[in-house]
Amino acid sequence: MTRFDKFFGLKAITLSAALSMTAGLALAGDNVSTGQILDALKPKPATRGLSAGPQADPAVQAKESTFLNTVRNRSTRSLSTGEREQIAELAATKPKIDLEIQFDYNSADIAKTSVPSVQALGKALSDPALKGSTFVVAGHTDATGGEEYNQGLSERRADTIKKYLVQNYGLNGTDLVTVGYGKTKLKDTANGADPINRRVQVVNMDTKTASK
Repeated sequence: MTRFDKFFGLKAITLSAALSMTAGLALAGDNVSTGQILDALKPKPATRGLSAGPQADPAVQAKESTFLNTVRNRSTRSLSTGEREQIAELAATKPKIDLEIQFDYNSADIAKTSVPSVQALGKALSDPALKGSTFVVAGHTDATGGEEYNQGLSERRADTIKKYLVQNYGLNGTDLVTVGYGKTKLKDTANGADPINRRVQVVNMDTKTASK
């Protein structure tokens, strides 16, 4: 990879095209609190009138759950292009937050300076308020470098976050679905090498706690 890879940023959540219309809170830097992550990932109450949106439709929820069950416990590398796109489509309307988590150069090892952010994420996902939710951890790279290499790197970095959360916070691995997008979904398409593109998105896919 290039020297830019050194600054790979992990950003919890969704599609770049959907960022402007989602409920997540975008945050920069490593100083993110557990409370901020919780506030962004909590499903929004669907109690106003008849315009709650597709997530309030039981049939839609059932369809989403059925699909998510097909990708639980799957190897990140085993997901097909179609499955990755379906995950991205579902994630676009879900609660999310952007976290910047850096990795060692050309590596899937979490940089020491970013460990506090991952710890805050672990505490948030362990909170009773998010109990029972399914989270997608999606890896992204910038546009520099080969497509195949970036795809693999994005998958390894997503897997690293999942492993850390399971080992250190006792989270159920079946509730963490990992997926890699390589350089196919840039956050800043006009500046493909920008560090903002190097991220891991974490999305709360489950809305059954929305009534709380």
